Amino acid sequence: MAKFFYSIDLFSGCGGLTLGLKNAGFKTLAAIELDSNAVKTFKLNHKNTKIISKDIRNVKSTEIKKILKKKPLHLLAGCPPCQGFSSIRRLNQKKSVRDNRNDLILEYLRLVRTLKPYTIMMENVPGLKDYYLFKEMVASLATLGYSIDYKIVNVKNYGVPQSRRRLVLVGSKLGPIKVSVSRCKKVTVRDAIGNLEPVSKTKDKLHKIVAHHTADIKKRIQLTPKNGGSWKDLPRKYTLDCHKKDGVGFNDIYGRLRWDDYSTTITGGCLNPSKGRFLHPSANRVITPREASLLQTFPDNYIFPTEIPKSSLALLIGNALPPKFSSHQSKNIRKHLEKHFG
Repeated sequence: MAKFFYSIDLFSGCGGLTLGLKNAGFKTLAAIELDSNAVKTFKLNHKNTKIISKDIRNVKSTEIKKILKKKPLHLLAGCPPCQGFSSIRRLNQKKSVRDNRNDLILEYLRLVRTLKPYTIMMENVPGLKDYYLFKEMVASLATLGYSIDYKIVNVKNYGVPQSRRRLVLVGSKLGPIKVSVSRCKKVTVRDAIGNLEPVSKTKDKLHKIVAHHTADIKKRIQLTPKNGGSWKDLPRKYTLDCHKKDGVGFNDIYGRLRWDDYSTTITGGCLNPSKGRFLHPSANRVITPREASLLQTFPDNYIFPTEIPKSSLALLIGNALPPKFSSHQSKNIRKHLEKHFG
């Protein structure tokens, strides 16, 4: 059996995918990420991985090959940002939003073509499935000799305490491979954050960070019923003017999480109650960055910079691939590789 299985993480963000790869037994030799806050976080947690901090469009395959040093590339993994296909960006409509990141999947394809990994894995938002460039990429991968499978799955079925639908694509030059389908035991919000100490008593700097609100917003939060209540449960006089209009969507905003259920999707707005159902199930506050990261299945000792703005922290955490989900998919690929390198 191969001593090591080597991987590269494209669009690594703060390191959720790399952590999942590590937990599955891969050694990630290189990662590519442009965002400075994500790079800082990645370096704090993955000191043995070389991170290339620049736009992937400017990264040549020769630069990556130098890091590989002729080692085999067993897995090329990545999550190209495709925010134009996010259901939130599209306001739940089918049409995508123009975004200059929508074509980054072609950069992924370029590096597959030049680096020739044995296997590939890509994760993205479900809306990407119908994009013409995605279909063209899948066809191109087939011509390169990859057996391809892709599927929309929900991370809640993989031991993640969060409902989050994702598109997963896997491919192999070694033979047929399938996306890992799982039905793990349900993990709830209570399981993830129920035992955390109060914000007022914690020594964890990340858990001390809490959004500050006006007196009116604080009152609305206090009146929101515990364990799943929302703005719809408030007396009419406390309802915001923008919520009084007929047909207002986004029912989850200013809503509480439910202790014994999955959380809603942890997004880049997860530290702002006006962006979704991000109020604590029982405390009169929004969830903290530590709670958000635990709902994303980062370990409680994962380091995030606390000196950056809350909005930047929220983006780091919300845009990450849940490590536990990444680990499931990566273990599936490792088993596939072991059949051929055992």
